[in-house]
Amino acid sequence: MASVLKTTHHGGCPHDCPDTCSMVYEVENGQLTSVKGNKEHPMTRGGLCVKLKDYEKRHYHPDRLLYPMRRTGPKGSGQFERISWDEALDEITSRWKAIIAEHGPHAILPYSYLGNQGLVHGLNGGDAFFNKMGATVCERTFCGEGSCTAWLLTVGPTAGVDPESFIHSKYIVIWGCNSVSTNIHHWHIVKDAQKNGAKVVVIDPYKSKTAKEADWHIAPKPGTDGALAMAMMHVIIEEGLQDQDYIDNYTVGFDALAHRAKTRTPEWAATITGIAADDIRQFAREFATSQPAAIRLGVAVERNYGGGQAIRAITCLPALTGAWRHVGGGALQFPVWEHPYKFDVISRPDLIPEGTPVVNAIQLGRALTGELGLDTPIKSMMCWNANPVTQAAETDKIVQGLMREDLFLVSAEHFLSDTASYADIVLPASMGAEMEDMVLSWGHLYLTYNEKCVDSPGEAIPNNEIFRRLAARMGYQEENFSWSDSECLENYVDWESPACDGIDLAYLREHGFAKLKVGTKDDRAPHRNGNFPTPSGKCELEIKGATNFVAGPFRQMYDGFQPGEPLDSLPDYVPSRETHESNPALAEKYPLNIISPKSHGFLNSCYANMESKIKGQGEQFVMISPVDADMRNIQSGDVVSVFNDRGKFEALAQITDDVSPGIVVATLGYWRQLNKGTVNCVSSAEFVDMGHAPTFTDNLVQVALNA
Repeated sequence: MASVLKTTHHGGCPHDCPDTCSMVYEVENGQLTSVKGNKEHPMTRGGLCVKLKDYEKRHYHPDRLLYPMRRTGPKGSGQFERISWDEALDEITSRWKAIIAEHGPHAILPYSYLGNQGLVHGLNGGDAFFNKMGATVCERTFCGEGSCTAWLLTVGPTAGVDPESFIHSKYIVIWGCNSVSTNIHHWHIVKDAQKNGAKVVVIDPYKSKTAKEADWHIAPKPGTDGALAMAMMHVIIEEGLQDQDYIDNYTVGFDALAHRAKTRTPEWAATITGIAADDIRQFAREFATSQPAAIRLGVAVERNYGGGQAIRAITCLPALTGAWRHVGGGALQFPVWEHPYKFDVISRPDLIPEGTPVVNAIQLGRALTGELGLDTPIKSMMCWNANPVTQAAETDKIVQGLMREDLFLVSAEHFLSDTASYADIVLPASMGAEMEDMVLSWGHLYLTYNEKCVDSPGEAIPNNEIFRRLAARMGYQEENFSWSDSECLENYVDWESPACDGIDLAYLREHGFAKLKVGTKDDRAPHRNGNFPTPSGKCELEIKGATNFVAGPFRQMYDGFQPGEPLDSLPDYVPSRETHESNPALAEKYPLNIISPKSHGFLNSCYANMESKIKGQGEQFVMISPVDADMRNIQSGDVVSVFNDRGKFEALAQITDDVSPGIVVATLGYWRQLNKGTVNCVSSAEFVDMGHAPTFTDNLVQVALNA
């Protein structure tokens, strides 16, 4: 009998999730046999979400791409032939050189997002290559970028409250985040705090899985969070519940903010939000007087036209009440701001030629169909770590653009995704256990190492190796294009940072993870005495002369052609574009507001092609209230069309009291190839008020029975 060699290795979940789980790969005779959570990790505690529990099956899925392929049939047909790596690289680079010679490098667009969160193989992994080329810069603002702009303006690049410190909180507000489905390990900490007596309030327009486990579910109308936050300010200030000593010493602009809040009464907010004025008063009083109080800001808050201002208003609340004085008090947005990553080294913005244009990823359809009026039309695109045909807005325009015969599309992928099906050349990319990396976390304060422990099947290679080979073919000589993955990790992290005291790559390889030296869950209160990383060193309740921007990592670290519009000096409520109040003519035609949260069983569009995950998640559905269903003669389980002027998709009706009349909910991630349209067919590609964030929850639709 042949001997069996069993080994275990450190892993880090590469998916777009704040938890960034530390994992353990189990390998037998060179094959990945199982993936488990690392029980030694203090936050992720050995647990994995439903997406990751059989991660090894994704590595060896029968539909996985194994070889470079060239399209042989019509775009979108899925007809390809196998070719060699040399053939693929030669065709790609020869086509690019020809395009550059005829149109210039601006005719080429890189397109990626967080399908992989690794420092080496993730979001910014191809930046240096395309920055050297002089290609059009891709501004990637799918998720949280408006929140980032508002947060950075108000409190600066601080990690805020350690998510583990929520165990000490007495009052916890989960604002616009379905933690049970998208931040499960933080939710475990929240539940522990709840058992210790903390009150948990969830703010969400519908009754999510998280809302159902809260002590109090507050359900504002979509896009009205800013009005709720402003009314809270009104109550706190009018009733003298503010911490005036903290305000006087550690904030800027209180008098101006108090003057604006004077008219933002609970009665004013009640007409906007649909929340009773007495409930708003109770919420404000409890938040101000139950210290330490902590807010977990979800990215969903930004997804309406006034989302940035809503985030600013919410971010001001802990300073007004002095919550920052306490361990477990304040707000949590993205802890990544205190991670010592060297994005300039990763992205090499110094290589970008002056005057290079920018195209936003959300508006891809408009870019490819000529609507943006670009000086140089896009003639080629490379897509990796992203699937815009399901994840970006105005899907039908994207498909129209990808169908162009004069568009040369390259896709590096694991499967023949909705987007990859339109590619001219498809490159097989490695998965998690097949490559070395450190996985960025935007949800906790740990560095997470991922070890290469198995070979990729077929001829798949890691993203960074793809760009190394392309750089060699293009003749790029910069040192970084020859770095191994290990050398990248040595150079991509500021190992001399105080946050890395006692931590180096060797330590991570041995232990798998390390907590940054920025305080512990039991003593971290970074703004007890102010010390905000803002120009004033204080929480900026008022910001004079501020202009709109997108944070550097989301635009290849390029500072050219920032949005630049002047911003209101104070936070406020800004109405959504598509509502009955703001656009009654449109609402007459399309009377329902649609919300499109993340799916419980998919990770964006990852896993949405796997039968077992689809079975757990269910077929594409739309949640609708009994009132709205009855008006349309819809029964539970009926096939319905959800539509507006931008497009439509089909779904199974789920009639439920979890949504209020006037609202429908359909989750993201389903594949267009397996369904008749998906939810982003009806999404607008317009931006919110800050950070070029998307308006995924600022869309009106109609729902009707299929004929």
